[in-house]
Amino acid sequence: MRPGGILTKISQWAIPFFTLGGVLLISLKQPGLGLVSNLIAQPFWLYETYWTWKRLGQWGMFLNTVAYSGIVLFGVINYFILT
Repeated sequence: MRPGGILTKISQWAIPFFTLGGVLLISLKQPGLGLVSNLIAQPFWLYETYWTWKRLGQWGMFLNTVAYSGIVLFGVINYFILT
């Protein structure tokens, strides 16, 4: 069974704050900060979608989150390290 507790409560606030904040920053022509904001959101997405997969069998959301996390990580590396 999925543990409740503080991490679940933090995730419910962190996911929209950092994800939507990242999209807003990208829309405001701040792509680097938007990528960082989205990268901060990814552990919370991974946590929540992992438990959804285990509890409800919805593996598609978890797989999408893993791929999206990799893409955002690549974006941060490409934006800040490779340039």
